[in-house]
This record gives sequence, C-alpha cells and structure tokens, in this order.
Amino acid sequence: QVQLVVSGGGLVQPGGSLRLSCALSGSFFGWYIMAWYRQVPGKERERVADITSGGTTTYADFVDGRFTISRDNTKKIVVLQMNGLENEDTAVYYCNAVRWIVTDKFDYWGQGIQVTISS
Repeated sequence: QVQLVVSGGGLVQPGGSLRLSCALSGSFFGWYIMAWYRQVPGKERERVADITSGGTTTYADFVDGRFTISRDNTKKIVVLQMNGLENEDTAVYYCNAVRWIVTDKFDYWGQGIQVTISS
C-alpha cells in the first residue's frame, strides 16, 4: 500500500520561505513522477511542480523561479522549497505520486498541509 506523508508548511510572512517534504512508503520510489499541487477553497486543485525519477522538473507559470522541487531517490522523499512567498501562495498543498503501467494510471495523494502567508 503506497503512502505519502507530508511535513512542513505553516505560517510565514510575505517574502519568507517554507520547505515541504513528502515521504513515500510501500513501493519503489523510482517508479513515480512526484508532484506538488495546491488548492484554495472554491478553486480547483492546481499543479505547482513535478519531477521525474530522472530529475526532470516542470513548474507552473506562477512559480516564476521562486520554488524548487527536488527528490532523493534513496530516501524516497520529494521536497518543495518555496522562497519569496506571497499572499497568493496561501493554500493547502498536496503531494502526489503517479505511475503509469501501459495505459493504467496509478495515482496517490498525501494528506494536505496548510501553507499560510500573512503578515
């Protein structure tokens, strides 16, 4: 059974930094594309960033160079380092692991964690 456990988050002032971590257990980490999403009440969940097992990264446009996603395949964790945080980054953040086997998609989510940017 794949489990994703998220840590980090909290309250920070505008311009500050936070680090989110997500640990995967129950499966081989290298099979998965790992991603971070976020969601605010009343809006759809949106992708923030993702990273392949080989380390290729993609970011949403709103990241604009402020966030960095990374992974440690040995420790089975993915990290989202967030710098230059803005009020608009306030959201519940989710870790996601996706694996494809031919046409079958295996999709797992960690628990959401609140990130609040406020002065």
